[in-house]
Amino acid sequence: MTKAAELRQKDVAGIEAEIKSLQKAHFGLRMQKATQQLGNTGTLRATRRDIARAKTILAEKQAAK
Repeated sequence: MTKAAELRQKDVAGIEAEIKSLQKAHFGLRMQKATQQLGNTGTLRATRRDIARAKTILAEKQAAK
């Protein structure tokens, strides 16, 4: 899980890279779920919320410019 404080320390490019990696991880989890290989479906919710958290902090940083 990505903490908001860790994300706030990163610059805009770092946050964008984090979002991209989280989206790739989320896609992989969705594919595992579709093929009945995902045991813990709670990880889908956690990664979705991590993506939202990162996007929110990114928007805050861009608005502060």
